[in-house]
Order: sequence, then structure tokens, then C-alpha cells
Amino acid sequence: MTSKGRVTIREVAERAGVSMATVSRVLSGNHPVPASTRARVLRAARDLDYVANAHARALVGGGRKMVAVVLRQVTSPFYAQVAEGVEAEAAARGWLCLVGTTGGDPGRELEFVQLMREEGARLVILVGGVVEDDAYRERVAHYAQALASAGARLVLCGRPAPDPDIPALVVEFDNEAGARAITGHLLSAGHRRIVFLGGLPGNTALDARVAGYRAALAEHGLGPETAHVVDCGLGRAAGHRAMTELLKAGGVPGPGDTATPETATSGTGTRDTATRDAANPGTATPDAAPARFTAVFAGDDMVAAGALRAIADAGLRVPQDISVVGYNDIPLAEDFNPPLTTVRTPAEELGRAAVRIALRDPEHAAGAHHLLGTHIVVRDSVQPPPPGREDGGSTPV
Repeated sequence: MTSKGRVTIREVAERAGVSMATVSRVLSGNHPVPASTRARVLRAARDLDYVANAHARALVGGGRKMVAVVLRQVTSPFYAQVAEGVEAEAAARGWLCLVGTTGGDPGRELEFVQLMREEGARLVILVGGVVEDDAYRERVAHYAQALASAGARLVLCGRPAPDPDIPALVVEFDNEAGARAITGHLLSAGHRRIVFLGGLPGNTALDARVAGYRAALAEHGLGPETAHVVDCGLGRAAGHRAMTELLKAGGVPGPGDTATPETATSGTGTRDTATRDAANPGTATPDAAPARFTAVFAGDDMVAAGALRAIADAGLRVPQDISVVGYNDIPLAEDFNPPLTTVRTPAEELGRAAVRIALRDPEHAAGAHHLLGTHIVVRDSVQPPPPGREDGGSTPV
């Protein structure tokens, strides 16, 4: 994909050395054309990165009002809700919605964006947090410019624009504020030893949640050494594995026991201060297991689900022994045991807003940034720490 202006059929004809009518016949595929001529025209179109004008195709019945939404996966409740919002808003306006998944592979994302550009999608919506490195910044700039040159628009949903000048609409929610609020909720309940479970260094969404967690600790007068971030990534399996390893490492010792961090080797990395980020993400260091923590802030609700299972497997109770909170408020969160206190993110509204804002004001949508709010949903997974453990004292197991 290129970032120059739209290539015309006249330019393709000039490059191929044929008439515009011949180019039209080749590209429509509805008329016989000599094989050598067809090959020459298709090569010229490919070299020039020619994309048929979607608006012109619509006038002759060959184009449709179409939105494409590109997700990491559809099995995640959060991504599914965003896609549902996109579909609902598109359907209400008589537009079609196509859903594609990438599995986190930038190559697949590029192929999908290019395909949707060629097929005349008017909106291409990329959903979810990413690792914002130079490759991502370059990739998104190319997406935005190439789609704009084809008369389409790029929408970044739940991820930032690397440059405010690129022609992309950004619709996201305030991850940092939500994390600060839910951490403040734990602190207000009396917890001082709080583990953040589910970090993924470089991921824009999770880095913002970690920043909110650290900010809340600082606002309550706690030093950076009290922050404990376990970089296990997202998902139920990751949460279960990391929580099991923390408990085995002595995170919640029994009567008279002392945490033995020397035994804390794991497949997850831990960041115990603001300066000790991901130096050794594959192996926990001797201070990797936060001693006697009383609460867990899970990076999302599926991490919380895994943590809840691991805590129960260890013979402990939530919230009597350990409090647990999550993030996103997926539909199943209220059915966890116990029902989960979490941050409600406007997942479906995120998808709806992406379509609504882009179509409502197409001339000014590019480069605009819209931030949606979050709020805490209080259920039954938090209570004050057991007597004597407010600052991490031992508890029976």
C-alpha cells in the first residue's frame, strides 16, 4: 500500500499502453481480452497500487456500504462485545459488517486491511491494545494514508494513534483512570499489599492500567517499592498459572511461616518497583514473590477467573483471605464465585461509537480523538484484609 493520492484508471492505461476502455474490460472481467493484454494491465495496476473507486462501483451496483472490524480474536468476551457494537450500529444504518481476526499477527492485519481497501470497505476498524513500537507506528501510518487515498477511513478502537496528524479516528476508553479507581477501592478497604496480575510490557492498554495502579498507590502515600506487577499476560490460563506460582512462592504464608522467595522461580516476570520493569521477563528474581499480599488486581476479568480458581485450589477464600478485582466487566463476571468487583468498560458502546462518529462527521473524523469513561461495579470479591494483615501479616492457610 502506498500513501500517495488515488491512482486513476487513466494512469493504469498509460502504464500498460492500452485504452481506458481496455483497462475497464480487464478489471471487470466481463469481456474477452487477449491474455498478454490482460497480464500487462494487471501488472500495471499492481505496480501502481490501483484500487477501483468504491463510490463509482456503487453507482453501477458493484459496491456496498461496508464496515470491516479487525480483532485479535473472537473468543475474548471483550472483543466480542466490541464487534457486536460495530455490527449493531452498522446494521441500524443499513451497512454490512465484516469481521476478521489476526491472532496478533501484524502480517495478517496488513493483508486484511489491504483486502478491505480493495473490496471498497468505507470504514476499517482496528480493535484492541498493541505494542506501540516503531513498526506499529509505521504500519498504522501506511494503513491510514492508503485507506484515505481509496476514499475509506481508518478507525483505531481502544488503541492510540501514533501520530495525531495521520488521517485516523481514535475511539478509546480511559484505562488509566479505571485502574486508578479500582486500586483506590482496594486501598480504601484497607489493603496495602496489592499485586497487579496480568502485565504485558509495551501493550498500550495494560501499560495504562499499570500506570493507574501505580498512581493510586502513590496517591495513598505508598512508595514505588510497594508496587508488584506480574507480567503474565492476559487470559484465564495465564491468571491461573501466575496466581498458583505466587501462592506456592509464599505469597500468603501460614501461621509462623516466612515467605521464601528463594524458591520463587516461575515462567512469569515480575516488576516490583517502577524501575525494575522487564529485565528478566522469563524468570522471577528473589524478590519476585510479594510477601503476604492481601489483594489482587487482575489485568482483565479472565485473568481474575484464573486467579479465583487458583486461590480456591490452594484452600483459600475470596474475599475472606484474599480480595480480587478485575477489569472489563464481561457478562460472566457477575456469575463468578464470588461475583467479581471490576471496572466496567464500555465495550459495546466502543464499537457503536466507532461507527457512529466516523459516519456522523466524516470530514472531521480523521485525526479526532474520543475518550469514553469507565466506572467500578462493586460486587462481593472485596472486603477488608483479615485482622493483623492490613500491612501483609501472616494468615492461616
